[in-house]
Amino acid sequence: MEKSIITISREYGSGGRLVGKTLSNILDIPFYDNELITLSAQKTGLSQDYFKESESASVGNILFSLSNLLPNNSPHEIYGLPLTEKIFLAQSQVIRDLAEKGSCVIIGRCADYILKGNEACTNVFIHADIKDRIRRVVDTYGLEGKHVEHTILKTDKRRANYYSYFSNQKWGRADNYDLVLNTSKVSIENAAEVIKTYILLKQKSNH
Repeated sequence: MEKSIITISREYGSGGRLVGKTLSNILDIPFYDNELITLSAQKTGLSQDYFKESESASVGNILFSLSNLLPNNSPHEIYGLPLTEKIFLAQSQVIRDLAEKGSCVIIGRCADYILKGNEACTNVFIHADIKDRIRRVVDTYGLEGKHVEHTILKTDKRRANYYSYFSNQKWGRADNYDLVLNTSKVSIENAAEVIKTYILLKQKSNH
């Protein structure tokens, strides 16, 4: 297989991360999810807490406050940019560097937008029926009770806001991706195989 960068955006509880991990094992290529936080923190010298906080920003307020993480006398702008922007730019550069190095699977973080125009890139969106997402979240993360669905929808809204803010595109909209898969219809393993087949067919058609 030729060089391939696969970005996976996903609804919470759809198993998108598992699809990505399975695909990276099948193709024997690196997998990046939380590893991006570590690499971005190393690149900027900022604490990993800043990056983790940026991913749990409150819904509807993507320009969140990090005052609880900053000393009282620290400015919220570093090198002339708001901290949120600095974090995004740092992660964007890490994603570009990884894509330049070789094949890999990258989870979330607007990677499809950041790598727009990269011919080696295949952008995938994973979704699933809400009942299946609830079951997966309960089984995988141990969340319980009547608030599970609310947590799922809240997380989706936060991801949509983040994506919209930085890309000016609509999260989950089919024409922003090469492939959209419903894991309520196919297993995690079969979803990964579908992506692999799609990439091989795409590369074949380019010759």
